[in-house]
Amino acid sequence: MTLILFIEQMLNGLGYGLMLFLLAAGLTLVFGIMDVMNLAHGSLFMGGAYVAAQVHTQSGSFVAAVLAALVVIVLLAVLLEWLLVRRLYGRDHLSQVLATFGLILVADDAVKMIWGPAPIMASAPAALSGPIQLLPELPYPAYRLVILAAGLLVALGLYLLVNHTRVGMLVRAGASNRPMAEFMGVRVGRIFSLVFLLGAALAALAGALMGPLTAVQIGMGEEIIIPSLVVLVIGGIGSIRGAFVAAMLVGMVDTIGRAFVPVALRSFLPPTLVSDLGPVIAGLATYALMAGVLAFKPAGLFPARG
Repeated sequence: MTLILFIEQMLNGLGYGLMLFLLAAGLTLVFGIMDVMNLAHGSLFMGGAYVAAQVHTQSGSFVAAVLAALVVIVLLAVLLEWLLVRRLYGRDHLSQVLATFGLILVADDAVKMIWGPAPIMASAPAALSGPIQLLPELPYPAYRLVILAAGLLVALGLYLLVNHTRVGMLVRAGASNRPMAEFMGVRVGRIFSLVFLLGAALAALAGALMGPLTAVQIGMGEEIIIPSLVVLVIGGIGSIRGAFVAAMLVGMVDTIGRAFVPVALRSFLPPTLVSDLGPVIAGLATYALMAGVLAFKPAGLFPARG
């Protein structure tokens, strides 16, 4: 393992962690404040990826594609919150899981009807298709650097929103003690709608940015929602700070595990066994991290509810 390879994988892990943060931040706010377990959050991520890929292909403008994904998914979230989600407030978590799981099936079929069952390839902007020389022996894709910058800017914006604005104060109050916030006159319905739309926008942004790095396909939302739930549990439900720290940990552990565990296994195992065993061990590293954190802090690293 060379130092250059290690730095490259650390940057990849940071980028993956920031995209997980965009998803997990919305998910932890929705669950922490609204007490609604929305398994269909990943479907919003998938929708953002598909809309951005379609608009980018037709218009040639990646900025327009990202903006279109945000607008379409937020409008869809408005309709979704009005028709279904607000009817889940106060319901037990089993009802919420069943209802939102049904939304996953509906979303997958809707995507199949509109775009077909085959994956589609989303291209990065032409201006960002090449590498940037970070170090003499480390060329790094320009688009991945843009993702790093975008993720950090969104994380900073969320921090300022939650910790230094009146809306953020109400959000934190609802996450810490919702009955008391209602008693103090907070318009919980409006806060719920705002939080749900903010979560949808973050999911759409993550999908639009991740599309050029992966195949845009049916089921991509279900694949990303599992590590997002791991981030939610590790960071503490309702905590933006916890979601950020946990996303960074999960991104680093997952990326470094997949890059270096097979290399380490090759020193004492046959290649055929390494090809089967390496990805499994690397995949388990994230869940081992979650188990280790919960063994010492069962409520997560930074739980919003004391």
